[in-house]
Amino acid sequence: MSVRQLFGVVIGAALLLSVAPASGALSGSGGRSGPGEEVTVDRTGRLASDGTITLSGRYRCTRRGGPVFVSSSVSQRDPRVHHGVGGTLAACDGAWHRWANSEARQGAYRTGRAHVEATVMELSGTGLPLPRFHAARDRDIRLVRR
Repeated sequence: MSVRQLFGVVIGAALLLSVAPASGALSGSGGRSGPGEEVTVDRTGRLASDGTITLSGRYRCTRRGGPVFVSSSVSQRDPRVHHGVGGTLAACDGAWHRWANSEARQGAYRTGRAHVEATVMELSGTGLPLPRFHAARDRDIRLVRR
């Protein structure tokens, strides 16, 4: 599987995030997570003059098999519309790490309030990799010019 195909699977799996909480796939206080696994979202995101948005936070997880990613999405103006914002390969060793995802979308965002969803997700299984969610967090943030 090429890197481009793998990221396509990651983005598709991130879209499944809205199904995970309803299915009880993740539990925990202060967000949805497994034991000892968490993800946070910084309260400000950065918006560059070229339209590139950068979201960031911290995570910790433990690896179980396949590659693990921190994915994120943002909504602004219409809460029903979420845009994927990059993906970061996670180091799942139980320690806290920083994540930052960026995406160039000229004119798609403006400074001000936005809603972010971040997910730590593993691709597991043989054949078609399936998502396994380690942690998820929703947060309202403020986008600022950098």
